Amino acid sequence: MLKTNYCGKLTKDDIEKTVILAGWVQARRDHGKLIFLDLRDREGIAQIVVNPEVSAEAHKIAEDLRDEFVVQLTGIVKRRPEKLANKDLKTGEIEVEAREIKILAESKTPPFSIIGDGYKIKEDLRWQYRYLDLRRSRALKILKKRAIATDYIRHFLGKKGFLEIETPLLTKATPEGARDFLTPSRMHPGKFYALPQSPQQYKQLLMIAGVEKYFQFPRCLRDEDLRADRLLEFTQLDIEMAFCEQEDILNLTEELMIGLTSEVFKKEIEEIPFPRLTHKQATEKYHSDKPDLRKDKKGKKMSFVWVLDFPMFEYHEEEKKWGPQHHPFTAINPQDLELLKKGEDLGKIRAAQYDLALNGNEIFGGSMRTTEPEVLSRVFKLLGHSQKEIEERFGHLLTAFAYGVPPHGGIASGLDRLLMVLLGEKNIREIVPFPTTGKGTTAVMDAPSRVDPKQLRDLHIKITDYAS
Repeated sequence: MLKTNYCGKLTKDDIEKTVILAGWVQARRDHGKLIFLDLRDREGIAQIVVNPEVSAEAHKIAEDLRDEFVVQLTGIVKRRPEKLANKDLKTGEIEVEAREIKILAESKTPPFSIIGDGYKIKEDLRWQYRYLDLRRSRALKILKKRAIATDYIRHFLGKKGFLEIETPLLTKATPEGARDFLTPSRMHPGKFYALPQSPQQYKQLLMIAGVEKYFQFPRCLRDEDLRADRLLEFTQLDIEMAFCEQEDILNLTEELMIGLTSEVFKKEIEEIPFPRLTHKQATEKYHSDKPDLRKDKKGKKMSFVWVLDFPMFEYHEEEKKWGPQHHPFTAINPQDLELLKKGEDLGKIRAAQYDLALNGNEIFGGSMRTTEPEVLSRVFKLLGHSQKEIEERFGHLLTAFAYGVPPHGGIASGLDRLLMVLLGEKNIREIVPFPTTGKGTTAVMDAPSRVDPKQLRDLHIKITDYAS
């Protein structure tokens, strides 16, 4: 066994016990006769004292240790003298008297310090050496909190009868939303898969299949411009329900967020139940469809607000055409079906769409779904798709709709953005173990990169020109 205890979990109850620790040397202080080490593992730091009178061999090895060396040591836990206790350290009342030290791996001098929060270090450098950046306590704390949060969500939804079901990564290109990431097919030359922007159609098919309650944490990929709260690939919390009404989804989501916020993140919620605004009210009063309703914008309280009754369509000036505000599968407000039928005043047609905002950030978005094939076909036609295009791109879904579709709806959250807000981080990349840079490159792996010409030939692809 290479270790019996975590450095950061040693307590006064371990005093006079022999322990085996393993981790990274965070600091070494040579006080002449005594050498002090700060040994770090994922749970924290323990102070090690190396005394030549206790172990001359361990002291000799300690003389050669440098920052980030990986070591294993055996020692006895001792109580620190009261005046030397470190109240700022979780293990500050104890130290380990080293008896044996073994170097497991040496380390070059890191390109930046592991100590501190790392915010002042150039981001591209941190992402390039993310495996080093993740050693700092702040980054590890985020990973732990992320794991605890997803575990909480799984248990919450499981108790409510939801089944966690995975959907495919290789799917079909969609004409709406952001650009797709395409994957060429070797077995079907000239044809491409698309990586999913969301599992939208699959989760609706699961409702048709009779699953009734579904969730998953899918990986979603969108080829879009990047910013502080947007990534090329991200994790989504996806929830879908059959035989439900909008109020059921709002209540479920609200209950989940109250529990997650208060129990996992220990944050105070400004107002319960969450206030509700229509899209018109939000944009007219707050000039935003994700308003920040905190009374004190500098405070640490969490202020949630529902925004309802979004427009079904929005006009794209650059392309000179109408597009869906959310997605074309969103149900139409029953009061506006006549406008849809006439195809007039598209900007006045309301959707059964709802968003949940937190401190000025959209954290959940969803809608009830259209279940009538003729209504869905009408939406596609108003968006400019010919009957042939509708059949080619959505024929599989329209076919499924002919076999008994239950009323259903859903909601989804960009998990990374949600955690960013709850943790008070300003950049979504802090939440992701290995993020892409702001330029869209995966620094650790040096991607995207050129591939072997043989791979391109196998995929029947020819590159005519490389960008500089």
